[in-house]
Amino acid sequence: MPGFEMFGALERAEVQDVLDSGVLMRYGFDGMRNGHWKAKELEKALAARMETRYAQVVSSGTAALTVALASAGIGAGDEVIIPTFTFVASFEAVLSVGAIPVLADIDDTLCLNPEAVEKAITERTKAVMPVHMCGSMADLRPLKTICEKRGLLLIEDACQAIGGSYEGKPLGSYGNLGCFSFDYVKTITCGEGGALITDNEAYYLNADHYSDHGHDHVGSDRGAETHPFLGYNFRISELNAAVGVAQVRRLDDFLRIQEKHYRILERAVAGLEGITLRRVPETGIQNYSFLNFFMPSENLARKSHKALLKAGIDGCFYWYDNNWHYYRKWEHLTGAKSLGPLGGEVKSYLDRLQSQVFSDSDHWMGRNISCLVKLGWNEEEVEQRAAAMHKTLSEVLTTV
Repeated sequence: MPGFEMFGALERAEVQDVLDSGVLMRYGFDGMRNGHWKAKELEKALAARMETRYAQVVSSGTAALTVALASAGIGAGDEVIIPTFTFVASFEAVLSVGAIPVLADIDDTLCLNPEAVEKAITERTKAVMPVHMCGSMADLRPLKTICEKRGLLLIEDACQAIGGSYEGKPLGSYGNLGCFSFDYVKTITCGEGGALITDNEAYYLNADHYSDHGHDHVGSDRGAETHPFLGYNFRISELNAAVGVAQVRRLDDFLRIQEKHYRILERAVAGLEGITLRRVPETGIQNYSFLNFFMPSENLARKSHKALLKAGIDGCFYWYDNNWHYYRKWEHLTGAKSLGPLGGEVKSYLDRLQSQVFSDSDHWMGRNISCLVKLGWNEEEVEQRAAAMHKTLSEVLTTV
């Protein structure tokens, strides 16, 4: 991770096809494009790889989440349960459709805790959105059981975990809808882009229309299309989609490289007394984009993170203090800092959220260190990094 480390001839050839046709928009201009439809090609490839009936490519992972929620009919006053550890896009997408993002604790998977989800459900809850953070998944079987029992939608945010699987199913395909990000630092990239997948035809058609101003895309004359409902512009360009067409073909190669590098780093830290690895749910296979482990205490995690950075080991994160990914630094959310007024129900929840403490999440995140696994390392670089991590962490643990 990320795919931009491996840009090459395949990506250049696909982009050149678009430039040669001169058509950069995914819709219309049929006569000019000489049969080249990169967004459609990417959607077909994604649906096949993710073993779903439908895929809709959009402009970003945030757009994918937004379109998925809207396509499933989630709107004003509805509650969507999300984890305390995620990227800010998760709650942004929920707010964008007028719904309320309800935070719930994570567990040692670093993803939504099913027990916390049960406690967070109210009569307004419409969906549960597990976020498969740092390449691995939540306990999806109990989450799905809860959703089926309570009549809720299960929407997978797999933006950081493409290529992983659970119970033999590709992540994103297990719930009612799944979402991916193809931004510049994801395992496969379009530069900017995203996609949602589903087996539900109604959700797919809604997504197809909603992401392009509500156009129904019926017939060959774009000017004659009708608008069954309101929509917005979440279209991807053909240039971005072209990069994705090449990258999705390379996904399995990327995953093999990531796992090889991950295993070397894993061996370097797993044997150190006091360190435990993040739990990957039974039947789950992560995409190996991050190595996540827990130190014995928050104090040792902080010391270890500083020591790793001082030793020149980049790409290691202490998410507990991160303002993009963990609830403790989301003052713009808890403070309801919007450019315009928020709905009364949303504002009421955010007011309560300011005083809420998620101690179970703090327990796990305060002790977690997350290390990026790069595709571009050579064998010598990986081995050197593993040795340096082992030495640095050993020194921290033995100076307690």
